This record gives sequence, structure tokens and C-alpha cells, in this order.
Amino acid sequence: MTGKVFTAFLIAGEESGDHLGARLMEAMKERLGDDVRFVGVGGSRMEAHGMTSQFPMHEIAYHGVSAIIANVHRILAKMHRTAKAVTTANPDVLVIIDCPGFNLGVARRVRKWAPTIPIVEYVSPTVWVWRPGRAPWISGFVDHLLAILPFEPAVHERLGGPACTYVGHPLTQRLDRIRPASGERIPVAEAERPTLIVLPGSRHGEISRLMEPFGEAVSELVARHGPVEVVLPAVARLADEIRTRAESWKVKPTIIVGEEEKYAAFRRANLALAASGTVTLELALSGVPMVVAYKTDFIVRPFKRSLSRINSFVLANLITGTNEIPEFLDGTATPRNLADALGKLTTDSPERQAQLTAFARIDDLMRLEKGTPSGLAADIVIETARRGPTARRTRRGARRPVQRRLETGT
Repeated sequence: MTGKVFTAFLIAGEESGDHLGARLMEAMKERLGDDVRFVGVGGSRMEAHGMTSQFPMHEIAYHGVSAIIANVHRILAKMHRTAKAVTTANPDVLVIIDCPGFNLGVARRVRKWAPTIPIVEYVSPTVWVWRPGRAPWISGFVDHLLAILPFEPAVHERLGGPACTYVGHPLTQRLDRIRPASGERIPVAEAERPTLIVLPGSRHGEISRLMEPFGEAVSELVARHGPVEVVLPAVARLADEIRTRAESWKVKPTIIVGEEEKYAAFRRANLALAASGTVTLELALSGVPMVVAYKTDFIVRPFKRSLSRINSFVLANLITGTNEIPEFLDGTATPRNLADALGKLTTDSPERQAQLTAFARIDDLMRLEKGTPSGLAADIVIETARRGPTARRTRRGARRPVQRRLETGT
């Protein structure tokens, strides 16, 4: 280590990363006391724990291939500037949190320019669904990978990725906020108007591709099965766009903003229509049967055959090793298909019960043997800093044979 005060350089590029970073900082403070300082890039939560961000976090949060291509010069310049800031700070450890498109570029430069700085990646890139060749490439400059999904360490071992440890998912520390108290959720069989929660995504591209088919699906559902109460949680930065797009919906949703309001809606919801992503795991942990859809960026669409490597693109399905949650991708994500699948969840149907049975297994599948996700992550970060760089150099094109389909669950 470089001195008495432990210096950690953290980089987060999204709200979820800011959450993870803040919890990690809190856990590191518990272990190191006042002998730790944080520098890097993050949001308001990380800054509340004492880090001054090098620049606003949202400046590196580009999503979708088309958005990245349109901003490639800005991204590369910011990547270079951030890597230089890391080498200048010469921290005891660099921790990159999610946002792999940006963060892996920074980490690769840091390893080249300052090979003595240990590097930890918090949240695995989705190598199990997209571009598996990244796993052996990452192993050339990432010393330890902190996985938040229980099947990911086995995936990286098979693909030739870096040392990888499952540290638990942060959602497991928020179960009391996600799950309903007694009497808070009316059983679907007793609800005059079941509560349908609609989640079209947290990014502009997702909203632009899913709001229209989701609105039409809700209309078809109501026409066939009767009225429902529609609640649509929106992230603040997209709320105006969502309100504008929802004006054309025949069945008007109640639009809410903020995490507390979203979780309150989860606790009341009887069923959900959601874009693929972390929110599907939130719904499963809350016990809300769902239908999931996704429409890929038009540039990525020709390459979507890589999805054939996995049994599902829904996190809860992957964790449980089942396909109980119906999922629709691109051309199959039609209003009719979505309404058909949602209709089966408006009663105590076999399809609804099958999802609830699968959800009941998730706690055991995601449980840590001891400790908390942020605590285990902090222990590994500190130990990696003390041990120093261990990553093996790997040619980017080198890879182990990829298993055709991902086997998950137990």
C-alpha cells in the first residue's frame, strides 16, 4: 500500500452505481475508520460520504450503441482524462462500478500506464448474454470481479474471466421496502380493479421503444379482462417525456416519481408489465407476477442471435433456472402478445402460481453464507489492495470455448 491513509479511486456512471458506491464507502469506513479517503466519479450518495466527483456522473452514462457512436469523441476524451486522474492520484485501489463501456476503457488504460494499481470491478458485464469474449479480455487487467448475481462466478470461470466472487445483490438489503406488510396488497382474486404496475425502462431509448406497445397492450388487456388500476413509476429525469408519451394511451396511468413511491406501488401491485432489467428482480423479490419485454437498439438488432446462448434474458428466470416469467423480444413484443400473457395473471391461474412458486426460491438462491453485500465487497476491495495486481495478461481475441446455453439455478 502507498501510505498510512488508504486511498480508493471509485468510478460510478449511473444511479445504481452511485447506490453501490455509497454502500461500499460506508462499509470501508467501518473497517478503516478515518484512515481512508475517496476520490473519483460518482453521484450525490457517494459525495455524501465524502467524495468530490471529478465531473458530473451523468456525463459518462451513454446507453445504446447509437448513442455511443454519436458521442464517441466525448467518451474517449473523458475516458483518457479519467485514467490520467487515476494515475495522478496513485490510489491503493481502483474500483470501477458497473458502466462497463466506459469503466473498462479507463481500467485498461490505468493498467497500461500504472500497472502497480490494483483494479476491482464491481458488477459483472453481462458476458453471459452479450459478447462473451470480454471475459478473458477483462482478466488481463481486472484483478477481482465482484458479482451481484449468484450464477456469474461459474460463468466467468468457464469463459476464462478474472477471479470472481458473488458478494450478494444490494436489493437483498432493501427487502423491507419492497415487500408488502400484512394487508398492504389485496389478493388478486379479491381486487375489483387489480393494480397493474407498468415499467417501460429508465433510459430514453427504452422509453422511446416501449411506451407505445405497452400503452396498446394495457388497452387490449382492459378490453378483454375489465378495468385495472395502472401505475407507472418514472425516474425524475424522464418524467416529462413519459407524461408526454402517455397522453396517447387510451387507459391513462397514474404516473409517480421517486424511489419511495415506486416501492409503495410495488407493495400494492398485483401484476406488472416491465422492460427487462434490474426492475424485474425487484418485482420478483416483491412477489409481483410479471410479463417482460425488450426492444433492442436498431444497430444491435442484427446481432441478437447471441441471446440464444442463454435460456432467458429475465434475471429472475436466470437465477431460478426456470422460464416461468414470459418474455418477448423485439418483433414478438407486440401489444397482442403482451396482453395475452398479462391476461393470464389477472386471476389465480396456474401461470400466476408458477411464478410465485419460483419467486419463493430466490431468497435461498441469493443468500450469502455470512455478512452483507457491501461488507463482503469492502473486505475484497481492501484485500485486493493489500495483495496487489494479480490479473493475467490475455489477448483480447483469446477465449475458452463457450457453452451454447447457460445453465443457471439449482
